[in-house]
Amino acid sequence: MPIDVAAALGAEPAACELSWTEPDVLLYHLSLGAGAYRTDPAELRWTYERDLQVLPTFALVAGGRAATMRSGAPMRLPGIDVDLRKILHAGQAITLHAPIPVCASVRSTSRVAQVWDKGKAAVIVLQNEVADLDGRPLWTATSQIWARGEGGFSGGPPAGEGVAGGGGDAGPDTSWAAPERPPDLVLDSPTSTQSAMLYRLNGDLNPLHVDPQFAAAAGLDRPILHGLASYGIACKAVVDEVLGGDASLVRDYAARFAGVLVPGESIRTRIWRNGERLTLQACCPERDGAPVLTHATMTVGAS
Repeated sequence: MPIDVAAALGAEPAACELSWTEPDVLLYHLSLGAGAYRTDPAELRWTYERDLQVLPTFALVAGGRAATMRSGAPMRLPGIDVDLRKILHAGQAITLHAPIPVCASVRSTSRVAQVWDKGKAAVIVLQNEVADLDGRPLWTATSQIWARGEGGFSGGPPAGEGVAGGGGDAGPDTSWAAPERPPDLVLDSPTSTQSAMLYRLNGDLNPLHVDPQFAAAAGLDRPILHGLASYGIACKAVVDEVLGGDASLVRDYAARFAGVLVPGESIRTRIWRNGERLTLQACCPERDGAPVLTHATMTVGAS
């Protein structure tokens, strides 16, 4: 059915309680490749409950919050009903208000924050705010969902980049370029052929990441790694190599998903420093530097 923007934006926020424990955190870290270098004592901060830290990107799967999608299931929200095969995760941002606890029960509130008309597609912006049960904020996450074939709801001709059909909101300009100087640091992170199989156990059971037939129906020649897995792997690399392994120093982190990664390929993350602000770009070296993450920034340092 067509997207009903008024219904989507006017709906009451959805609220629920979530909880997680140490094994959930350990599984998440393992799904990002933590422990691959098992003789490295530094990896124990991600893989051993003694002195366990929590990567900030765990917020996106905490308490099973990742979408539990099965074959053929649509994306259903107030005013929005889109076939799963038309959906791509386009971008993700997170702002940390406090370090994420190893074990916790929290209250989560989610809503549709924006709907942008790209002509041939729609971008659905979802916002999620999480606080502990005493009301102290923990994080705010914003997801951009690209829905193919769902644009044009504002009327008028098909839109170009940054231009909505019929005068509707097309969202912000998406132009981006890496800094015009060599990166300050380049980090390579491997993935395994089992990476997507592990990552989906965090709650995102979208068959796009495991079922070859489903991937083919979506126009891909094989299942791909979750975009949020690439996002988390790059975050871990920065925490390990730039922040001395201190996950609490990440204050915010945002990226656009610019291309796919196949399990077994590696992620090369280029980092440019500008004080507390880092600019990141991730690519796949096995495919001549094909882009994986762009528009990526991270603010670091004690808040």
